[in-house]
Amino acid sequence: MKKFSFLLVLSLLLFTACKKDHVDATNTKTLQSSINDMTSSLSTIKQIKFNEALYILKTFGVEAEGDVEELKALGKLIDGKKVPEILALADEVAQKNGIEWASTSPPSLGEMNIFGDDKAKETDANDVKASSLSIITRPTGDDGSGAPTAIQIVPRLVDGSGNPVSFTGAGLEATLEVFSNGVKLSTAKNLMQDNNFKGFNLKFSSIPAAKVVDNKIDITVSVKTTAKTFKMSKIGLDVNASALKVPAVPKTDSTSVTQDPNAVIDPNNPTATPTTPTDPNATTTTPAAPKQPAADPKSTVSKFLNSVSSQNLKAAYETSSNPSWGSYESFSNPTSGFGSVKNVSVKNITTNGTTANGASVNVTYDVTDKNGKTTSLKVTFGLKNVNGDWKISSYKINP
Repeated sequence: MKKFSFLLVLSLLLFTACKKDHVDATNTKTLQSSINDMTSSLSTIKQIKFNEALYILKTFGVEAEGDVEELKALGKLIDGKKVPEILALADEVAQKNGIEWASTSPPSLGEMNIFGDDKAKETDANDVKASSLSIITRPTGDDGSGAPTAIQIVPRLVDGSGNPVSFTGAGLEATLEVFSNGVKLSTAKNLMQDNNFKGFNLKFSSIPAAKVVDNKIDITVSVKTTAKTFKMSKIGLDVNASALKVPAVPKTDSTSVTQDPNAVIDPNNPTATPTTPTDPNATTTTPAAPKQPAADPKSTVSKFLNSVSSQNLKAAYETSSNPSWGSYESFSNPTSGFGSVKNVSVKNITTNGTTANGASVNVTYDVTDKNGKTTSLKVTFGLKNVNGDWKISSYKINP
């Protein structure tokens, strides 16, 4: 009996010794296993706050696209760290991003799980029932001449009648994307804990002036609940051109002289102007002109729309070179990407203008999503010359 008791105690000690007290980010499996070990040693309240801290770091502490890449980036960020270090790091990230969260405050974000278990639970505060998302925008600030210096962007989850939905204690991931002429300029994230969310304060000084077309921007806000991601866009918002970000002019030393690295310095007269040796066999070459596309840019746009309509999304994606559409996975997403399209019916397509390196095509068409809803759109496609082929580089929905 004593021998049995000794073996039981020994096995318990060995089990305890194998449990990790720090993050092991060798791979996703060891990351999850080590986090589970660390969580199991905490009290119930501490477990919730620890999970909240991990969610804060995964959502706002790393730059990556998609859950898998975010997990990898999170692993690199917290590898080797213990619970107190992770909580302290989450406090820093929350403060930096203006999020009303602290590791010492009571639990406030519902049930967080960084490993992607989004199934609704009976007490899941993030399972908010809503019909759609609305956006309120208003200019803020004053540049001294009465013109605004920022835009306040406030999203609200609403019911079928357009009335705000009441909820508290959630931790909904809210994302703001800013575009101009189809090119993504910036992305920001925040936590929506209730429908009194203050939203995003988009400072014009954070937007590069060189990338803003016609002093207008487009915005898209998405809010992720447990069951659904809601999206809403606003097109053609005016910006204060004088408040946009302009690169500082680099300082140059007017006394310095740029010297050819191949120049020969006369050792007998080092202060003389260096001379560059001339190769008698050298020939002057003229850069080759870029290859001109043989096809009409309308053909590329037609191929794109036909491919989307037939759900050949790989072919559609290959006709583009548009950074704002991101990866193929993002482009083909069945909820927020072109994967949600069931049919496209083109009404009119015209070439707006063509140069050697760029073109613009206007298209009027009806798009029907997989829920049967049909929307009429007027879109301007921007295209660029890529090695003799027209590629879609921008996508702008017109009023």
